[in-house]
Amino acid sequence: MGDPSETHGAFSWVELLTADPEAAKKFYVELFGWELAGSPVAGEDYTVAKVAGKPVAGIMKMPPEVPPGVPPHWGVFVTVDDVDATVTKAQELGAQVARAPTDVPGVGRFAVLRDPQGAIFAIIHYEKSPR
Repeated sequence: MGDPSETHGAFSWVELLTADPEAAKKFYVELFGWELAGSPVAGEDYTVAKVAGKPVAGIMKMPPEVPPGVPPHWGVFVTVDDVDATVTKAQELGAQVARAPTDVPGVGRFAVLRDPQGAIFAIIHYEKSPR
């Protein structure tokens, strides 16, 4: 398989949503030795974690649209060729849209879906490879 950020259907990114990004960063740096780099994304305070200089994950504060009571969690992103077409197909297959397709300047277009069994995942089409 080629670059996951360019391959339809490949898991290409993971992201931690947490109430306390600073504590999370300290934990994962100490646990895995990650290097951290700030990366403002659409006005959010976003941190990219790197291993050997290569981006491997993102860490951010839980956004306000996340319902109260949802615990901190890791989310996965799957690369798709067309976010809107994939959302339509997912709905036809019984998925629900948790976040409508959204553009993130400098990153790409993404949406968050809930599969028919209730599992949450995100789909993304990158403007350019994040690697």
